Amino acid sequence: MTAPPAPTAVPKGLALAMLAMLGLAAACAPTVHVKVDPITIYAKLDANVRLSLDQDVKDLIQKNPNLF
Repeated sequence: MTAPPAPTAVPKGLALAMLAMLGLAAACAPTVHVKVDPITIYAKLDANVRLSLDQDVKDLIQKNPNLF
């Protein structure tokens, strides 16, 4: 059996160039833009408003019994 070949040394200039490329690649981050349209919500608040007004009227009548 033969031993695997020994790794060869990388020249310093090539190693520095590879590190610089790696640094530049890591510094570049993709930017994603998402367009969000406004959402329109139609809600029927009729029942809640009536309950609130009924409670307000009851409170006013209790505070001022001679109102009507």
